[in-house]
Amino acid sequence: MTRDARRDTSPRARRPWVLISSAVLVAGLLAFHSAVPNAVGNVGSLLETFLPWLGLVVVALLVLASSRRSAIALTAVALPATVWVIMFGTSVFPGSVIAGGPEPGPTLTVLQHNVADDNADPGGTARALAGAGADLIALQELTPQALPVYEAALAPEHPHRVVVGTVGLWSRLPLADGRPVAIKPQDVTADWNRGLRATVRTPVGDIAAYVAHLPSVRLRPQDGFGTAWRDESAAALATAVAAEKLERIVLLGDLNGTVHDRGLSPLTSLLAPALDGFGFTWPAAFPLARIDHIMARGATPATTWTLPATGSDHLPTAATLRLRLQ
Repeated sequence: MTRDARRDTSPRARRPWVLISSAVLVAGLLAFHSAVPNAVGNVGSLLETFLPWLGLVVVALLVLASSRRSAIALTAVALPATVWVIMFGTSVFPGSVIAGGPEPGPTLTVLQHNVADDNADPGGTARALAGAGADLIALQELTPQALPVYEAALAPEHPHRVVVGTVGLWSRLPLADGRPVAIKPQDVTADWNRGLRATVRTPVGDIAAYVAHLPSVRLRPQDGFGTAWRDESAAALATAVAAEKLERIVLLGDLNGTVHDRGLSPLTSLLAPALDGFGFTWPAAFPLARIDHIMARGATPATTWTLPATGSDHLPTAATLRLRLQ
């Protein structure tokens, strides 16, 4: 057998079908993630939680295709790369959410933070939040011991507040009609109050503000990605939001899920999430997912950013909302 014949039949000379198949699979997972079933271990929701990180797989495929110097492999990898850019390009280049520049109108700056019930420095966290320049500050995992610390630090600039259970809302603007929102899953028997609603009196009209902390999710070998309580709570919160009579709504919460996760679709179908940049908020030491959210109706999320880490395992997240005039 000649040397040329041996070269023609070697593995290196074969078309890189594995690489091409992998590229097509990644493109399919990105574009059709909602088609991945949750029937076994909620694998669909697990995929959607970390969907942006498939970009690393695309980069790895690109490196492999380049190393093979295969035109067909590079062409195949261009498919998932294009899909990823379409889905997450505005996150790579934050500030491009609103085409044509900022819209006119009044603004409201809001801040969301799960302060962690085991926070060893609630005073430092409270001072950092108080100085962030927000009009509204929503907190979760408030404990009876730490609540007076937050009240003392936030009250000078945010004298109006509503606290229900372990969630609270502080405001520069007057608040009215503060009340609990029932989002507790049916199987939870403990005393559990993690939702509230209040009316924010702004110079251009009232806004309904919701603060929520949805149940945590767990990844266990025996039953996969456990989201049942989170999904049930999200549906209950969506029911309350759908029944809201005020046109303008802002939701601030630790929702324990990303906007791509189908478990939050009852909420994302009603409200526009603030998504300027990736804005990963958890875990604070190395953020992997944006599970703390600011969503709105009757207001346009203009810019979004995260604040430096506090004593919590979550990063604070903030947004400027442009209010639609009624």
